[in-house]
Amino acid sequence: MVSRLERTRFAAWWWTIDRSLLTALLTLMLAGIILSLAASPPVASRLGLDPFYFVGRHVLYLVPALAVMLATSFLPPRHIRRLAMIVFVVSLALIAATLQFGAEVKGARRWIVFLGINIQPSEFLKPAFVILVAWLFGESTRRPEMPANTFALALLFLAIAGLVLQPDFGQTMLIALVWSALFFLAGMRLVWVAGLGGVAAIGLASAYMLIPHVARRIERFRDPSSGDSFNIDQALESFQRGGWFGRGPGEGTVKRILPESHTDFVFAVAAEEFGIILCLALVALFAFVVIRTLTRAYANEDMFSRFAASGLAILFGVQAAINMAVNLQLIPAKGMTLPFISYGGSSIISLAYGVGMMLALTRQRPRTEVESMNAAGVTRGYA
Repeated sequence: MVSRLERTRFAAWWWTIDRSLLTALLTLMLAGIILSLAASPPVASRLGLDPFYFVGRHVLYLVPALAVMLATSFLPPRHIRRLAMIVFVVSLALIAATLQFGAEVKGARRWIVFLGINIQPSEFLKPAFVILVAWLFGESTRRPEMPANTFALALLFLAIAGLVLQPDFGQTMLIALVWSALFFLAGMRLVWVAGLGGVAAIGLASAYMLIPHVARRIERFRDPSSGDSFNIDQALESFQRGGWFGRGPGEGTVKRILPESHTDFVFAVAAEEFGIILCLALVALFAFVVIRTLTRAYANEDMFSRFAASGLAILFGVQAAINMAVNLQLIPAKGMTLPFISYGGSSIISLAYGVGMMLALTRQRPRTEVESMNAAGVTRGYA
């Protein structure tokens, strides 16, 4: 047990961190290992790999992910902003490089090999983008004369431009939703609501008319008989076959026929083998993480920390909701991982970076420390 009388950095971290939130995140990571054991062996066998290839790599990715999450949770808000700026610039540069040198998969260039490692830069762009936008909106509430909202809008267009060129409309939609949520929290006017809604409608209509695979997915969602809906049909059937308590570990069939059962459709595997009860438990865990973070953020008097923690929580929750909604055919199909549950190195490590910042920003700091941060922000501007 760490004593409150200790004056070490770890003791200060331990007594200010939200241990309930940390426990929920660690539980999600553990659930990811268990579901990787259930979902990935058939995929590996179909590819001619060792049955536990993806399980081993999933655990291997969790090691640096844990280190990133814990190290980031020690950072003060000022260092979080600085690190986010670096991550954002590097991610944009890697996205630009991906457009030139990345491998094309299903008509999109989203991955690049850097130092022998496959990286999806857009995954790291998202949490850094949220931090920078939160800082701008925080400054707009504190210094109305600063054109922070204009800068935030420019930042959104810059990020969207890189994602659309890949193209990656799922990530584009995700960061646009988070940006809009933060703008709402910052007190946007009704004219902005109408304007942004119109831009979003025009963007969706343009994507539907100009990009064939977007049109196919929307049409397939509206009318499943209009195209190949095998993956979604199998995912839906897995919920029916699993029932409330599942068919038992290893007894599922969906993982044997779906090529992405360890990534996009791991939620369907969980439903078939462990039942709807486990799925509801996962939903409850994700909801707890989001609601707990929003509650702690609302109690924070530092506007940057409030907006940043809220944005990261919304990013985390919306990504989980999109993945689960696709598995249940509630929205058109879109490849997006289930946080800490789906297999994927870039996704797991970037999520760890994001939740590490959530833990850091929701730590209970003395009022004097918050006031000194606000005063430093006024005198120095961006730090």
